Amino acid sequence: MVAATRRESREHALSIAYEGDVRGLSGDAVLAELAVAPDEYVVELLRGVDEHRVAIDALLERCSEHWSLERMPVVDRTLLRLATYELVHGAGLPTAVVINEAVELAKQYSTKDSGRFVNGLLSRVAAEVEPAPVDDVAAPSPEDDAGS
Repeated sequence: MVAATRRESREHALSIAYEGDVRGLSGDAVLAELAVAPDEYVVELLRGVDEHRVAIDALLERCSEHWSLERMPVVDRTLLRLATYELVHGAGLPTAVVINEAVELAKQYSTKDSGRFVNGLLSRVAAEVEPAPVDDVAAPSPEDDAGS
């Protein structure tokens, strides 16, 4: 079997997670029904979103402006959950790549305004979860240790 690209894996995970959301099933439940198991990254994404769903949804709610998760189109909500999982737990994944791929999938599978919506919300998520660059963190001065 040929290994899938991350993009193909994300697209496959979107399909499975969308089905789960519409049917009210977990990613694992939908995976169990598949005749052929998907690649490892699809499984990682689905299980990661399931495991961290409460925290992911809370983060999305906090970062969204005037939008509840229930009001979002199912495709957008599903993409946002998958991409937020990658932003928070995807060690070493470039933020721009995660956001750009989610935006492209939103443009392909959702409404005409979804790309812009997904981009804006994931940019806010990324800003909240990324650590400050080292240059922005003040190094302690020798005077800070003088009183110890």
